[in-house]
Amino acid sequence: MGTDIRERSVDANGLRFAYIEGGEGPLVLVLHGFPDTAWTWSHVMPSLIDAGYRVVAPFMRGYPPTDIPRDGRYDPAALGDDVAGLIDALNGGEPAFVVGHDWGAMATYAAIGLHPEKLRRAVTIAIGHPGAVARIFERPDLLRHAFHVWLFQIPGFSEHAVRHDDLAMIDYLWNLWSPGIADADHIKNVKETLAQPNAVEAAIGYYRALLQFPLTHPDESRRIQFEQATVPTLTVYGSNDPGSSLAEDEGRFFTAEHRVAIVDGAGHFVQRERPDALSTLVLDWLKE
Repeated sequence: MGTDIRERSVDANGLRFAYIEGGEGPLVLVLHGFPDTAWTWSHVMPSLIDAGYRVVAPFMRGYPPTDIPRDGRYDPAALGDDVAGLIDALNGGEPAFVVGHDWGAMATYAAIGLHPEKLRRAVTIAIGHPGAVARIFERPDLLRHAFHVWLFQIPGFSEHAVRHDDLAMIDYLWNLWSPGIADADHIKNVKETLAQPNAVEAAIGYYRALLQFPLTHPDESRRIQFEQATVPTLTVYGSNDPGSSLAEDEGRFFTAEHRVAIVDGAGHFVQRERPDALSTLVLDWLKE
């Protein structure tokens, strides 16, 4: 990254969030997923910065050096509250643009459902609307790619599985979801982050909280999954991402403008594989 990228931290929603940022102008909050870090946006940030935006990429809750939440919450409602809190702390309460990948996309949908007034426009990458994602249970081929969701429900064994052999599972997941990806330095950085104390427990905690969410927070779960989204949203998939097939008829979950874009030659990690194509899509959407 260039010298104009700064590493900072901010208090939001009861946590101390570490983040990287650059640029001046309207705020674009970019959110990473699993297994990843804020640096996943390193190839996308320069284009957005050059276009006149202030781009902020936080490390999500539990991902060092951001705090691990004392209450142990990693459910979608907590993630949506994080988005709203970060926008308040970074943008003086004014609404912002939000771009999220994977769990960052889930956080974006949660913010759309719970705090729509905080978002100007949204971009979600590799994850569709929560109401559509439930269709994965109709697709055995997609369930295979989501095996980690079920593995991560097993306390003790799943943490061991992730940490075994120098976190070899992280390499496996990147290559499963983006076959043939050549991003060794970034993946090494991700593994170094997850190797820090309690980071694996935090990352796995997202998945356990997700399956319990309808029971622990039924009202918020209903609003996020079943109420139509009122924030204009662009959903982006890589053409090699099997999950892109879930985008069919996804527009029925939106009352606001919604569009689906497919990036040729990319898998799950579009921002690492085709950053120029993704940046063009994002900039065009933000300007509309």
